[in-house]
Amino acid sequence: MTDIRIDHARADRTTIPEVIYGASKTREQIERIARELYANAGFALATRVAHDDGIALAAMLPDARYFATARVLQCGARPATHHRIAVACAGTSDLPVAEEAARTLAAFGHEVVERFDVGVAGVHRTLAVKDDLDACRVVIVVAGMEGALASVVAGLVRPPVIAVPTSVGYGASFEGLAALLAMLNSCAPGVSVVNIDNGFGAACVAHKIVVTQPD
Repeated sequence: MTDIRIDHARADRTTIPEVIYGASKTREQIERIARELYANAGFALATRVAHDDGIALAAMLPDARYFATARVLQCGARPATHHRIAVACAGTSDLPVAEEAARTLAAFGHEVVERFDVGVAGVHRTLAVKDDLDACRVVIVVAGMEGALASVVAGLVRPPVIAVPTSVGYGASFEGLAALLAMLNSCAPGVSVVNIDNGFGAACVAHKIVVTQPD
């Protein structure tokens, strides 16, 4: 594969294995990389894989599954850990980004606690899942619109909160910029923020927190 150089040692250096970014790659390129990763380590993961490509590749590759909402393709699995990480999202429109985070964490071997549609428009829903979130090592909060959910959750729970703004919302949300700025300006301490729609990046930060820090 002269056009592709795979970093097989990345997990040893960083704790995070090389993951295929599927957007703008051809189906053939994703297949070739996934086969080599799987042959080397029994595991391959690709994000942002288009639906038709994901369905086709899941039928072609060994031990493969395609998660359509998350747009994640997984071959094999990493060893299971004892770490529990929560992924909460404000509404069902945020599900693709939340599921990307959840499926990445599960592929990395973590137990994922999913609490969806708990946005602050009905704050009783947020309060109802407080204990579930508090029982996790890290909480990933995914929200669009004004991005308020991250601040509310961070004001309620002990674990660190990783906020993911989404591009969901009406005109003045500016395709996620409003949520991004709101999360960056959170008045609740203990919030870190990743880029708009970056569920994968949030999962990687959470993974590093739990595998490099003592319980």
